[in-house]
Amino acid sequence: MSAKTVTDRRAGAERSWEKLQQSTRPVIYVGAGSCGRAAGASEVIEEIKAHLKRRKVSARLIEVGCIGPCYLEPLVDVQMPGKPRISYSNVEPKHVERILDGLLADNGVPRFHLLGHFGEEDLEGLPKFYEQPMLAPQVRIVLRNCGIIDPEDIDHYLAKDGYNGIEKCLSMKWKDVIEVLKSAGLRGRGGAGFPTWQKWLFCRETKSDQRYLICNADEGDPGAFMNRSLIEGDPHALLEGMLIAAYTIGASKGFIYIRAEYPLAIERLKHAIGQMRELGLLGENILGSDFSFDIKIKEGAGAFVCGEETALIGSIEGRRGMPRTRPPFPAVAGLWGKPTIINNVETLSTLPNILRNGAKWFNQYGTETSKGTKTFSLVGKVRRTGLIEVPLGTTLREVIYDIGGGLVKEFKAVQTGGPSGGCLGEEFLDTPIDYENLAAAGSIMGSGGLIVVDKDTCIVDTAKYFLTFTQQESCGKCVPCRVGTKHLVQILEGIGKGKGELADIAKLEKLAGAIKGGSLCGLGQTAPNPVLSSLKYFRDEFLAHIRDKRCPAAVCRDLVVYRIKADKCTGCQRCVQVCPTQAISGPRSEPHNLDEEKCIKCRSCYEICRFDAIAGDAIVIES
Repeated sequence: MSAKTVTDRRAGAERSWEKLQQSTRPVIYVGAGSCGRAAGASEVIEEIKAHLKRRKVSARLIEVGCIGPCYLEPLVDVQMPGKPRISYSNVEPKHVERILDGLLADNGVPRFHLLGHFGEEDLEGLPKFYEQPMLAPQVRIVLRNCGIIDPEDIDHYLAKDGYNGIEKCLSMKWKDVIEVLKSAGLRGRGGAGFPTWQKWLFCRETKSDQRYLICNADEGDPGAFMNRSLIEGDPHALLEGMLIAAYTIGASKGFIYIRAEYPLAIERLKHAIGQMRELGLLGENILGSDFSFDIKIKEGAGAFVCGEETALIGSIEGRRGMPRTRPPFPAVAGLWGKPTIINNVETLSTLPNILRNGAKWFNQYGTETSKGTKTFSLVGKVRRTGLIEVPLGTTLREVIYDIGGGLVKEFKAVQTGGPSGGCLGEEFLDTPIDYENLAAAGSIMGSGGLIVVDKDTCIVDTAKYFLTFTQQESCGKCVPCRVGTKHLVQILEGIGKGKGELADIAKLEKLAGAIKGGSLCGLGQTAPNPVLSSLKYFRDEFLAHIRDKRCPAAVCRDLVVYRIKADKCTGCQRCVQVCPTQAISGPRSEPHNLDEEKCIKCRSCYEICRFDAIAGDAIVIES
C-alpha cells in the first residue's frame, strides 16, 4: 500500500474519530487493561451491557487501556450526545444502574463516584479530569493515547497522527534520522540510559547481509508494569517505533520478546500486527518504499535474566536464556551472530513522537543530560498508585507527594530501579530523577519502578526480599552471582532471626563488592544494590537487629510479639475478623484479648487497626 493510501485512510479515520466525539448515541469507555480487569472491569462491562439491553438503549461500548490512576479502577467514562465525556471511578456492577440512569434521564450529571470531565471548557461544579492531583503535574507523551483510544482499532491510532512518524522517516536518509535522535538526546529507557543514536550507529556501520531489531518487553521487576500497560493501551505506538528503528539500522526482521504472563498485551499485539499487514505497513516495500520489514512475537517463560540482552538473544535462538561475555556487543554480533539492536518498549514508543514533532520539541522536557519524559509505576504505601509519566528531572518528592498524594503513615524510603536498584531515604526526596543523580545516590532508574515504603516496613526484610528474588532468578552460569547471592540471603536471614553478629555487616559489604565486580551480566552486577544502599542509609536498623535483637518496624517474626493496648482498643472487632487463627477475642465495644500461643504473627491485626491499639514488642533474645 502506498503512502497516499495510508494518508487517505488517516483522513477517513480523523473523520470517524470526530464523528465519535459528536455521536448521536451514548459512548461508554471502560478501563479494561490488566489493572482494570483485576479490579472488576469485566463484571462492570457485563452489567453495562445487561442494563443497556434492559433499557433498550443503543450505545457504543469501548474497552480502553490504563489511563494511569490504577487506584481508581475500574474507571468508566460516559459520553452522552452533545455532552462532554464524564469519568467515574471505582465503579462496581451495583453502581452501573444509578450512573447510567441518571445520565440517560438527562437530569444532570450524577455525582455518585464522579471523577471529572474531559472537556476543555469549564463546567460548573465539574472538575476537569486532567486537573486531578495525580494527573495535573504529569506530561503525557508516550502515554498520550492510553485510556483514550480503542487499542484494537487502528483507525483510532491513525486519527491521532499515527504512522505519521514512519512516513516522515521514510522520506529521510538513515543518517538524518540518527542526527535527529542525537539532537533529541534520547537515551535507552530500559535502565542503562545508553544514547540510542550511538548504539544504532554501531549497528548500522557494521557490515552485514542481515540485521535484526528486538523489542525487549520482558518486564520482570517486581512492581513494574509500565511496558505492559503501554502495550495494552496503545500497541501501535510500539509497532510504529519498531518500523522507525528498523529503517534506520537497516533491519528487515524484528522480534518482540514478551513474557507469556502478559496475555492481554500479547493479544493486543497480535491484533495490531494483523491490522498493519492489511494496511501494508509490514512486509515488502512498506508504503511504496524500498524498505521491507516484518515482526514476530516470541513469548518468554518469565525468566528475569532474559531481560539481559545476550540472555534474551539466546532464548530467541532456542537456547537456555543465559548471558554471554561481552564484547562483542549485540550491536556488532547479536542474534545468530548478526548485528542486532535491542530496545525496550518505552524507548521504541517514544520514537514516533520525536519524528513527528522534532528534536527541539522533545528537548523542552527533561534535563541537560536526560532529555524527555519517563514513565514510572508508582506503587507501595502512597495514597495514589498507578502509571505516571513525568519529565526527567522531576524530584522524588514531587512524584511521591504531589502525584502520589503522600503516605498515610510516615515516609521511610523509596526503592528505585526494582531489585537492581537502591533504597533511598528521606534525605534523597529532593533528588531529581535522572540517570546521573540516581546513580550518584547509589541506585539506578531501571525501567521505571518506584516502590514507596513507610515506617512500618523493615529495611532488612525489604533488602532480603529483593535479594531473594534476584538469587532465585540467577541463571547460575557464573559463581559470584550463583553462590554469592545465596550467601547474602543467608546472612540477611540470620540477621532477621536475631542471630546476626556485628561482623555480618562487614561480610555483607565485602561479599556484595565481590559480586558486583565479578558477575558476568547486569543482573549479578546490580543484585547487591539493595543491600549496599540499605547498609549505607539505614545502618542503624541493621544494628538494631544485630545488637539489640529488635526489629524497629515489628516485621521480623522471630524478633517481635504482638499484644493489644487495652487503653486504646475500642473493641471494633476489625482485628477479630481478619485473624486467621482466632487468636483475638472479646465482645464488641470492649478491649480485646490476644492469645500469644495461637498468634502466628501474620501482622494482619497490626495493619488493619485504625487506633494504634496493636503493639509489636521486641522479644528478648539472649546472645
